[in-house]
Amino acid sequence: MGVKQALRAIDAFPRAEDHLLQKTKSGALVSVVGLVIMATLFLHELSYYLNIDTVHQMAVDLRRGETLPIHINMTFPSLPCDVLSVDAIDMSGKHEVDLDTNIWKLRLNSDGHIIGTEYLSDLVEKEHEAHKHDVHKDHHEDSDKIHLQGIDEESENMIKKVKQAMAVGEGCRVYGVLDVQRVAGNFHISVHGLNNFVAQMIFEGSTHVNVSHIIHDLSFGPKYPGIHNPLDGTSRILRGASGTFKYFIKVVPTEYRYISKEVLPTNQFSVTEYFSPINEFDRTWPAVYFLYDLSPITVTIREERRSFLHLITRLCAVLGGTFALTGMLDRWMYKLLEAVTEKNSRTIVR
Repeated sequence: MGVKQALRAIDAFPRAEDHLLQKTKSGALVSVVGLVIMATLFLHELSYYLNIDTVHQMAVDLRRGETLPIHINMTFPSLPCDVLSVDAIDMSGKHEVDLDTNIWKLRLNSDGHIIGTEYLSDLVEKEHEAHKHDVHKDHHEDSDKIHLQGIDEESENMIKKVKQAMAVGEGCRVYGVLDVQRVAGNFHISVHGLNNFVAQMIFEGSTHVNVSHIIHDLSFGPKYPGIHNPLDGTSRILRGASGTFKYFIKVVPTEYRYISKEVLPTNQFSVTEYFSPINEFDRTWPAVYFLYDLSPITVTIREERRSFLHLITRLCAVLGGTFALTGMLDRWMYKLLEAVTEKNSRTIVR
């Protein structure tokens, strides 16, 4: 027996003899329907294979000695840039002298258009007792003692400048990056950078300080695909009232691993919000506080794509199943048409 005959003997797909093959009237329609179904399922499986899924995993955060980047982009439509300052405080009790901070202020007119830019050089870094920070503490007790007898020429010029800016409805946009210690703490934007006497001369009381704000972007690291920062687009506008806003933030360390094996370290966060109104007897000044704490759990988000063998397996199942189904459908339609034709022939003969 030759090789050809041996291979033919173990053929798992025997062919029907020519005289047993017959073309049916429904075969073309069934073939077209089968091809459409197979093409549709093939494209679906291909898109399913090319689609990238993300897998979430959790583990204990082991990172130490790193900084926490805080990206800020906020607008204060009712406060000029000259009165706004940023205070950054953490729970380590350490005075950060060389804090790597890049914050800018954009002067805005009453329509929200930019009319000037300046670097925020009045960042206030303060020490405080470990695990204790009273957000209502007066930041300017020492400076008040210096100015009890009056104000200097520089302060007078500033008061006039700020009052003119407030009269024309000037606002301010604060944006940039704060690099802080990777421990719990807070940062706040307020008029705390002013001497109390100067602030009193400008606003004539804390109840006239309007800390209405719009948060365009607040994040704790670079963004990755699908991230949702809950404070983006937040707008808090006060009308005829004054008070302090507090945002309590829980920061979750996150690693995003791309399918290319590149790793992006960043952070997610959740937030709760509280507003405390201020009356004329309060000795504190309104502010916008962001009090953050870090979760001990880190989340790893990994991009994954299904294997090519998985695609081939599914394609074989889809195409083979469709071929078998259309074959069954063709046989059923052929028998149905044959029965109807035979019945009609009998009726005509009678």
